[in-house]
Amino acid sequence: MLQCKDCEYFVRGESGQVGFRCDPFSTIKEPDCLVKWQLIKISETSRQMDRMVKAYEATVQMYEKLAPLQEKMFRHMEREIDDMDETERWKYEHGDDDEDDDDQEPDDRIN
Repeated sequence: MLQCKDCEYFVRGESGQVGFRCDPFSTIKEPDCLVKWQLIKISETSRQMDRMVKAYEATVQMYEKLAPLQEKMFRHMEREIDDMDETERWKYEHGDDDEDDDDQEPDDRIN
């Protein structure tokens, strides 16, 4: 059986990492090469999943830190909106009194 280190598609990086330029559809030399290639792809996928999980956990931690600040901001905004509604309430309350004035009968003294 051909060892990967002896294969022309094997590459070792400067820091010792192992790389393969194999193409499972054209450059596989032995059946075991395909099995090794699949293991490499699974391990790469596993590392990517680990990074994704760590990124998600970091995001959740950040949201947990921001939650109290968001709650405080929402309470402040609600108070501001309530204050604005209170200052404009006079416009709507005064409008009800004007409707009563329109029901009076016209003055006949002018004729």
